[in-house]
Amino acid sequence: MSSTVSALGSSQISSQISQVEARLQQPITQLQTQAATDKADISAWGAIQGAVSTLSNSIAGISNISTINNRSATSTTSTVATATATNTAQTGTYNLSNVTLAKMQEIYSSVQGSGSAKIGSAAGSLSFTLKNGKTENVAIGSSDMTLNGIAQAINKVAGGVQASVVGTSGGARLVLQSSATGGSQAFSVSGTGNLARFDYSSGTATSTNASGSMTLAQAASNASFNINGVPVSNTSNTISNALSGVSIALAASGSTTLSVSSSPGAIAGALSTVATNLNAAVAAIAKQTAYVPASSASGTTTTSAKAGPLLGNFTATDMSNQLLTAVTGAAASGMTSNAVGFSVSSTGAVTFSSATFSAAYAKNPTAVTALVNQIYKGLDTVTSGALGGTGSNGSAGTTGSIAAQTQSFQSDITSINSQVTQIEKNNNAQLEILVQEYSAAEAASTSAQTTQAYLSIFTSTGSSGG
Repeated sequence: MSSTVSALGSSQISSQISQVEARLQQPITQLQTQAATDKADISAWGAIQGAVSTLSNSIAGISNISTINNRSATSTTSTVATATATNTAQTGTYNLSNVTLAKMQEIYSSVQGSGSAKIGSAAGSLSFTLKNGKTENVAIGSSDMTLNGIAQAINKVAGGVQASVVGTSGGARLVLQSSATGGSQAFSVSGTGNLARFDYSSGTATSTNASGSMTLAQAASNASFNINGVPVSNTSNTISNALSGVSIALAASGSTTLSVSSSPGAIAGALSTVATNLNAAVAAIAKQTAYVPASSASGTTTTSAKAGPLLGNFTATDMSNQLLTAVTGAAASGMTSNAVGFSVSSTGAVTFSSATFSAAYAKNPTAVTALVNQIYKGLDTVTSGALGGTGSNGSAGTTGSIAAQTQSFQSDITSINSQVTQIEKNNNAQLEILVQEYSAAEAASTSAQTTQAYLSIFTSTGSSGG
């Protein structure tokens, strides 16, 4: 519209058009201000939603504390053995004595020229027979008839035997080792052609043939030890079936004592996380609903009052109150949240004491479990009501109070935008008509002035002639 107005010759007309434009813009500005307020409200609810969602995720960790590990295992000599325990483990002390580690079988060949030196030109094969009855055959191509090539061919099979080449001052040796520990992993070797030099009979110290020998460096054996005097044998150094719910990792020969005890540390950690995220959610709500009065920082500096976007919003303040009450007001089996470590500080923040919780849990785990379940249910009710839920089997989910608020504001914004569009359309039409009327009036005025000028000339001429 400005280009049309600027085209008019009269600055007075342009000024009047500008005044009309400003008057017509006023309701649009008011609507746009309201839309900006609604957008700020939506943004505020978004911040609250993020904090409440984080809290909701953390309370899932206490939904069933019976699934949280409440056992710990310690070892008096961790260099001999360590242990971990699950909820099913019986508390108690277990003496491990005469610990002997499970071992792999390892044999090595007599010295050959080098790792890359040919030991024959014809292809052959190696056959490994494990004590557990398994047999593995490895084909060695003519191009692989070196110690390095043989080791690579064996390892490519990735079976019960693995190979390496060890260099010495006099040449190189082929080293064969079982892939796992335990007596059942002992193996014999049988080779064809030039590979017969690697023949070995399980259990012998040295197997010798015309082309060389294989020597036993370490025999395959099971781990063995006593638990409170009861003998235990296992093919691996990690034992998970000796004590129910306890996994033992052997590290060296010797003796140690394992202690399995009740340890609610994991549960306390989950509750501490809930307390932290609860405070974050309450703080997020407080920030969006706060009112900060005007203040004077010094004799000359004054700050104006500030209000959060959701100041006076009942849904927001009620949500905060419900979240706090779900914890501070919880009670079950004659126990309150304060008795298990929850309290409210002078600043209104919820604090949690792991030490208080551990003491209460050790004294009455059943009552503490019931109270934690009550806290979970209370917080879950509030957060689910705020966030809503997804439907199952294709059914529609529930709309949470936060979504309901933002949807209301979004609908208001949509309506405002529609009103602004219509008002602008009407304003443009009115201004167009006004410009046309002013243009017509100006044209008529110009025509009249021209006529008057001609008449003045004729009148002046007539007077002179008389």
